[in-house]
Amino acid sequence: MSLQRIADGIDAFNDWIGRSLSWLTLCMVLVTFVVVLMRYVFGLGSTIMQETVVYMHAIVFMACAGYTLVHNGHVRCDIFYGPASPRAKAIIDIIGTVFFLIPMCVLIFWVTWPYALAAWAVLEGSPEGRMGIPAVFLLKTLILVFAALLALQSVSLILQSALCLAGVTTSRGRFDGEGGLRA
Repeated sequence: MSLQRIADGIDAFNDWIGRSLSWLTLCMVLVTFVVVLMRYVFGLGSTIMQETVVYMHAIVFMACAGYTLVHNGHVRCDIFYGPASPRAKAIIDIIGTVFFLIPMCVLIFWVTWPYALAAWAVLEGSPEGRMGIPAVFLLKTLILVFAALLALQSVSLILQSALCLAGVTTSRGRFDGEGGLRA
């Protein structure tokens, strides 16, 4: 299997996750609207619905970090990166990924592992007791998912950058022009 196919497969996987979970943002808006309506019009509160918004937000933020990297959407210092040539961008991406992104993903995973295991050991639930969602352990597991998906996408970024440095035109055109990847 070629390096380009591996990078494309990783990109497709994170892109699929991001596109699938992006609908949760609409759900968050709708559930928040219902919570506000119930609270201020009918005088009713719902801890479960409020926590559902938190869970959806966590899922979108954590599970879609790789998707954001696929589409070059993370914040970066464009003073150097923006006007750089494709070759310079590839070098910057390799250095940033190898020395910053991957170590940070490893650190997050390593620090979070016992934290998530402890939550699973007791099936940690909401601090609101029976009024909330009894699945805080799943939220804590999302931190591991975040680190894993971002690290996986960083492998694709390194492969695409290496291919660019080797003079191979990447199939997704990561280093062509401005902005993110072309779909």
